[in-house]
Amino acid sequence: MDSHILVIGATLLDMKGKPLAGLEPGTSNPAALRFTRGGTARNVAENLARLGADVILISAIGDDFVGQQMLRHTAEAGVNVEHVLTLPGRSTGAYMALLEDDGSLAVAMDDVRAMEAITVEYLEVRRELFARAQLIMMDGSLLPETMAWIVKTAQEYGVPLCADPSSARLAHKLRPYLPHLFLVVPNEVEAAELCLCDFDGYDPDASLEMARHLVRMGVANVVVTLSDFGLDYVTEDSTGYIPPSYSEKVDSTGTGDAVTAAIIFGYVNGLPMPEAIRLGAAAASLTLQTNETVVPDLSLDMLYEHLIV
Repeated sequence: MDSHILVIGATLLDMKGKPLAGLEPGTSNPAALRFTRGGTARNVAENLARLGADVILISAIGDDFVGQQMLRHTAEAGVNVEHVLTLPGRSTGAYMALLEDDGSLAVAMDDVRAMEAITVEYLEVRRELFARAQLIMMDGSLLPETMAWIVKTAQEYGVPLCADPSSARLAHKLRPYLPHLFLVVPNEVEAAELCLCDFDGYDPDASLEMARHLVRMGVANVVVTLSDFGLDYVTEDSTGYIPPSYSEKVDSTGTGDAVTAAIIFGYVNGLPMPEAIRLGAAAASLTLQTNETVVPDLSLDMLYEHLIV
C-alpha cells in the first residue's frame, strides 16, 4: 500500500448567517453573513492535509468561479485535487446554514447534486487509488450505487473504510454498510437516524447508548459528536465521554469534519484509538472557536496543546 488517504465526497460553498439581534420570521434580519469553502469530504481532506497527511480528494465541482476558487484553496492547503471532476455548465454545490445567536445550527440546506457525477464508472478507472490507499473515507453525498462500489472495493483490497453521514437526511444511505465500517462519526441527530430511534435533544447517556448500538451493528469504532458538549465514543475495548474545552463558541460548522480528520490522522500514524479520539476532541474545540469551517493554521502541535487528558 501507498501512504495516501483517499477521501471521496462533496465540495461545497458554505454560506452561514448568524443573527445580530434575534430572528423575526417573515422579514429580513440583521446578520453576520460569511462565505467559506466546505463540504464534508473536502473539509476532512483539508484538515488532514494541514496536519501533514498525504491526501487525495475525489469530488465534483461546477465550472464556475466558486468551484475554481475552492479547488485552488484546497490544493494550496496541501490536498491532491487531480481527481476532482469539473462539470461543464454546472454550478458548484452549496451548503446554507442559519445559526443561532450562540453559533449553534438552527437549520441548514444543501445542494450536493454535483456528486451524482461521481459514478461507479468514474471510480473504476481510478481503482489503483483504492488499491494503494492506507485508508478510505466517504461522505453521505454519494449515490447509493457509488457507496456500494466503494465498500466492495475497500473490502477487496483490505483497506479500512471510514464514513461521515454529512446530514441526518443522508444517514440512511450508510445503514446497509455499517458492518463494513472501521469508523463512523455522526452527530446526535445522525446517530439517531442510523439507529432508527428518536432524537429527544442533548443527552450524552443516550448518545453513548446509540454508539454502543452502532458497534453492536458491526461498526468497529463509533464517535458521536455533541456539538459544543463534547463527544461520546465506543471502540473495541474502550468507552468514554470527552467534555468540551473552549473559551468561546463562535460557529459549530465543521466540528464533526475536524473530529473525523484528526482521528484518521492519529490512527494512520499508529496512535491507539482512544488517543486518536482525544485528538479529534481537540480538533473540534479549536474549530468551534473560529468562523472558518477548517482552522486555517491547524497543526499537530496545536492539537496536542489543546488535548484533554
